[in-house]
Amino acid sequence: MANRTDDELSRIKEEISDSFDEELELQMEEDRLDELVAEGMSPSGEKTLDRKVYFRELFRLQHELVRLQDWVQHKKLKVVVLFEGRDSAGKGGAIKRVTQRLNPRVCRTVALPAPTERERGQWYFQRYVPHLPTGGEMVLFDRSWYNRAGVERVMGFCTPDELEEFFRSVPEFEHMLVRSGIVLLKYWFSITDEEQEFRFRMRIEDPLKQWKLSPMDLESRVHWEDYTKAKEEMLERTHTDVAPWWVVQAVDKKRARLNCIAHLLAQIPYEDVPKPEFELPERIRHADYSRTPVPAEMYVPEVY
Repeated sequence: MANRTDDELSRIKEEISDSFDEELELQMEEDRLDELVAEGMSPSGEKTLDRKVYFRELFRLQHELVRLQDWVQHKKLKVVVLFEGRDSAGKGGAIKRVTQRLNPRVCRTVALPAPTERERGQWYFQRYVPHLPTGGEMVLFDRSWYNRAGVERVMGFCTPDELEEFFRSVPEFEHMLVRSGIVLLKYWFSITDEEQEFRFRMRIEDPLKQWKLSPMDLESRVHWEDYTKAKEEMLERTHTDVAPWWVVQAVDKKRARLNCIAHLLAQIPYEDVPKPEFELPERIRHADYSRTPVPAEMYVPEVY
């Protein structure tokens, strides 16, 4: 990373800090949360989002997500949330923060690979239908049927007739989902040309993030304007009263995560769910029980 400007170095440090933040979010214990909240109050009018404020708000919103999850399960609601956007727009990071503290049996993520030869011969929406929720489930799609309006269109993986049929069908398909009782939310994560370039360069130079890059990602840089045109037509032709699009300003990843979660929570009215009181039973002990020692060679070496 030689010959970097001060601004570039500053951005790189922020990116590295964000990577550590992701791990801190996963490891933070409840007893640390109270201390974090007490310390994290920022003065009014602060222009940048302080890290402690971010953590405080993230934990508060995740607590509300748990309440929403309980309500979805209690009322047998069916919730589908689509996360779309350009490569490196931050969809995966937002999804991780939504699901981080939820029950995977209630809230699950679907990220389908490229369609198989058999799937390419099926009705376009067919491979997505098996992943739709039953009552009491939330399903988050990390990319969805809108692949046809984006990467498939730009990279020539579908014909103009197939694309036009998609635009005719998708409003009807989504109306069917909503009429069936599914709560459908569609988010587009929006970043600038400059921000995507920066994030791609970070992935190229960071060995821990290179796995996130694919030849298709790099090709998307060449076709930035084509993707822009595709996005504009997609939003125009598939934004309906029944299934509207919501655009998340995602250049600032932390703000994008918080704003998206806060908006999601506001779309589904929920209340506290009565919960049974749990009492830990006494452990039963038997006088004739003798624990069998574990052979020493079976233990993982305590390197740390």
